[in-house]
Amino acid sequence: MIASVLKEIRQQVADLHAELPRNELVVWTAGNVSARVPGEDLLVIKPSGVRYEDITADNMVVCDLDGNLVEGELSPSSDTAAHAYVYKHMPEVGGVVHTHSTYATAWSARGEAIPCVLTMIADEFGGEIPVGPFALIGDDSIGRGIVETLRGHRSPAVLMRNHGVFTIGRDAKAAVKAAVMCEDVARTVHISRQIGEPLPIDQAHIDALYARYQNVYGQEPAK
Repeated sequence: MIASVLKEIRQQVADLHAELPRNELVVWTAGNVSARVPGEDLLVIKPSGVRYEDITADNMVVCDLDGNLVEGELSPSSDTAAHAYVYKHMPEVGGVVHTHSTYATAWSARGEAIPCVLTMIADEFGGEIPVGPFALIGDDSIGRGIVETLRGHRSPAVLMRNHGVFTIGRDAKAAVKAAVMCEDVARTVHISRQIGEPLPIDQAHIDALYARYQNVYGQEPAK
């Protein structure tokens, strides 16, 4: 049973990686997508240093929630410890994405949250997109910063200072969507600020927009 589930998740994660270069969120081998294995203390993630055009389901790797390699021929992504920490401490999270997308990362370089000045930000992020602390790669420091920033926050995205974007979701697809939308609004708000100061949205309107988008927007699941 676990083998068939792992095969399916490996394929999903491999397919979702194609969305990162397609949406211009990464260059060369930077960035990664991971997914939690339901019912297991395991995650599937991209191996380190593999070009996007070379990613396949077969070369995805499986790690435990301490970041240790469990299955696979290649070394896991250098960000595995961060992903693993998020899964370990946020059980509601089923997918994690990391990018260095240009505009959102520019905001992180300034250590500045993206303000909620667009209905799209209210819809997807429920308020500003917050900034997380500076942390070095190599252990779970980044993961701790992600959890500390996003726990209890509506936003599925955090701008890790001087680094880049991490997004979370109920599954890996939702986390990829959040990464795409984060870059889109980061670019739009940046352009707006070249013209003048963007107008804030009242908190009551943010709450209403978020509730509608999260609970009403889209199609009901087939019965």
